[in-house]
Amino acid sequence: MVAKSVRQWLQGQPETLFQFMHGIEKEGLRTDAVGRISQSAHPAALGSALTHPQITTDYSEALLEFITPVHVRPEDTLQDLETLHRYAFNVNPEEEIWPASMPAVLDGEMSVRIAEYGTSHIGRLKHAYRHGLWHRYGRIMQTIAGVHFNFSVPQEFWPAWQAFRGSEESARDFRSQGYFGLIRQFRRHSWLLLYLFGASPAVDRSFLRESSARMREHGDSTLLMPSATSLRMSDMGYNNAAQQSLKVCFNSLPTYVCTLHKALHTPYPPYAAIGIKRDEQYQQLNANILQIENEYYSDIRPKRTTRSGEKPLAALQRDGVEYVEVRCLDLNPFLPLGIEADQIRFLNWFLFWCLVTDAQRISDVECERVGFNQRLTVLYGRDSELRLVGQDNVRVLRDWGLRIIDDIEALVEAVSPADREAVLAALARYRSWLRDPEKTPSGRLTEALNTGSRDFRDVTLELAQGHRKALTESELDRELLARMQALADQSLQDQRQLEADSEGSFDDFVQHYMETADTH
Repeated sequence: MVAKSVRQWLQGQPETLFQFMHGIEKEGLRTDAVGRISQSAHPAALGSALTHPQITTDYSEALLEFITPVHVRPEDTLQDLETLHRYAFNVNPEEEIWPASMPAVLDGEMSVRIAEYGTSHIGRLKHAYRHGLWHRYGRIMQTIAGVHFNFSVPQEFWPAWQAFRGSEESARDFRSQGYFGLIRQFRRHSWLLLYLFGASPAVDRSFLRESSARMREHGDSTLLMPSATSLRMSDMGYNNAAQQSLKVCFNSLPTYVCTLHKALHTPYPPYAAIGIKRDEQYQQLNANILQIENEYYSDIRPKRTTRSGEKPLAALQRDGVEYVEVRCLDLNPFLPLGIEADQIRFLNWFLFWCLVTDAQRISDVECERVGFNQRLTVLYGRDSELRLVGQDNVRVLRDWGLRIIDDIEALVEAVSPADREAVLAALARYRSWLRDPEKTPSGRLTEALNTGSRDFRDVTLELAQGHRKALTESELDRELLARMQALADQSLQDQRQLEADSEGSFDDFVQHYMETADTH
């Protein structure tokens, strides 16, 4: 709960302190016209996946990723995201963009092409890293899509907040500690986002090598968990035994860096058995628990913009946390862009609530409890009687969620931002979703599947086709189209320059990259 003294302090602050900044990275799998994963290369008309600032690929060649600039207004973010979708449809009219987090129809592991980034040293390194992901997790895991939400508060907030808190830390350390407090509160309460925005209660049978005993067969080609919210975030998602063994500590920047650094330098025998190279092909970058920092799959990450050639941990140590990246959001398959303005507003205020509530350190015991609540929610979250484990009691998920939304509403009322009415309307909407689980995206998708016992692939393909139609009803403005084409052309030129500048042995480049130590 937000302390009364904090709410009183917030009431007297200028509105500029609460103009939260956000950016979105939205993934979407390219498929053919009947919903099978695309076998084609990243379309050249979209530019270079290596160097384009807004259109790239994630793990697999077919997994598009659209990146927006940082904005304050949700409408501006969504406009950018819409432009990227419309441009992709314009230059690649033969393929759909799959609107669900769980993938389209697959034909085994080898139907998933590993993402390719050209012949430059850095491009080959990115490809080799993804080869490692294949051997560690399987190629099929590299088809799962989501929305990553990047959030920060204005710089002016920090000195005012520090003065109120009476901290004598350096500005850098205080800001980092503030963001790590946000992260701890987020991890305690991220089950609420999994409930509200989870949208993957079912998978196509082609996603699983073998049937799951806990899932129900549905239709001709679907496996369904009736009360699930986000199978993407369950153990069906991007996970393995090595990741489950990690104990990364979010209590402070130094402990986070230390525990993640250890995982980056701890050998893992099953990976050693894979080997590093076979003939001239890298099987993985190393045989440690993690190849690089980004392999650690957390539902939230502390982030700082990196300099050229700089690793993420080194950037954090250099100047502290700059923003956080939320990674537990499914695509909403009912929305053409996978996300909407109400959700952005809610995320902004939920994250700010996490920032200004008192975030005690997370003990090993509580860490287990946090994971337990997340696992329960992704598998059984729409069970109206589901109970989660709090610090000193057991709570019904619905009741706990309603209390959090009430507290966020009190926070909004104290600050009274310019878009106050829109934020309050979003909170009221999500309050109704807590009272009626069938209003959630996972509930709506389950209902769509149950209507006529339809298959996941058919329902989702129909949604994809409808989204394409909605986004291509009008032609792109010529000036906007020319600007997008210029960005694509420049990115291809930038990739060619990187390839021309790549000198020396690739093996030497990899060795130097892997040996470049983060200061620790």
